[in-house]
Amino acid sequence: MERHLQKRVFAFGAAIAALALSSAIPQSANAQDAPRKVVLRFASDFSPPPHPAGMAMAYFGERLPQVIPGSEARLYYAGALYTIPEAFEAMRQGNLEMAWMQMGKAAPVDPWMMTVVGPGNMTTVGAVDQLEKTKTFQMLVERLAKNQAIKVFGAGQMSFGMGVGGKKRYLTPADYGGRKVRSMGPVENASLSAWKANPVVMAFGEVPTALESGVIDGLMTSIGGWNAVREQAPFYTTGGAGVFTGDYYMVAASSRWWNRLTPATQKALEGLIAETLKVQKEFNWCVDRLTYEKYGTKDPSKPGVYWMTPQEASAMTNAVGNASTQYVKTKVPADARAWVDTFAKESRELSKQNPAGSSWIEKIDCSKYASKIQIK
Repeated sequence: MERHLQKRVFAFGAAIAALALSSAIPQSANAQDAPRKVVLRFASDFSPPPHPAGMAMAYFGERLPQVIPGSEARLYYAGALYTIPEAFEAMRQGNLEMAWMQMGKAAPVDPWMMTVVGPGNMTTVGAVDQLEKTKTFQMLVERLAKNQAIKVFGAGQMSFGMGVGGKKRYLTPADYGGRKVRSMGPVENASLSAWKANPVVMAFGEVPTALESGVIDGLMTSIGGWNAVREQAPFYTTGGAGVFTGDYYMVAASSRWWNRLTPATQKALEGLIAETLKVQKEFNWCVDRLTYEKYGTKDPSKPGVYWMTPQEASAMTNAVGNASTQYVKTKVPADARAWVDTFAKESRELSKQNPAGSSWIEKIDCSKYASKIQIK
């Protein structure tokens, strides 16, 4: 019995020694450098597919387990998990991993976010594509990292074809006089007022009934949004990126969560986020382009999507003047007001440097997305 017990003790000791030895042997470089599995919650304030940003977010969810095996992204659309201010607080505390949000809606948490909001700033696709390179955007990234413990990866546009729909064509400032037009927010109220319209702020779900009953005469929205109400508002006019409104979706993460990830995991996620942002820009452009191909018109007197000429778009932005920037200045701290002017200047310069038709986005072959983007 004693001899048998000694054998068991010896065997157990040998096993422990072998385990210690195996632990002491360095892992292979591949094992050390491999990203580790992540399970993350990804919240947004936009609609699910077929919304272009919703499609891109779904793309992220599909690609994540391919890039980092075993990983999972739990996607929450249209404020299903948090409003934007709530998402900021949750990320700051480390209770939410990632969010994709409209920057202007973060103003209740940090009013400085309004420095990049407003129409008539970036008026070309190529300019919008350069947003992250502006000093103003970089300033906001630094502020969020320092004050909110939020890491920003990049941004995309809401749509490259924002505009105004209605039962009549809204093409010149004179067309707006006395008309009740659904606005997207306070900044857009300032531009609509400059065109002598009566802005009405309402949720998009109320728009069809409001158009039918005459509560509003038209609405400010994206081409995709117009497509949902084109029977009530058969005319849609767009000046392209930023003419009617400018607000951007940024992808961000909780620094508390991000800093706990291994370098290899961070690198893999950064690569996937950059890939997703590129895809989102492609989806944005192609939703607008394919809708235009189906419902576009060169004759503004006929219903459908009319794409304004640069001269027509300039007439609209010139009529607004500085009304929008002056409004934003009343809503941001005094030391942020100079940044409102800085962004306007940067935007004008980028729009000149990147004229219409010069961006890689405008050269995308959208036929590759025709089966994914269903235009009703």
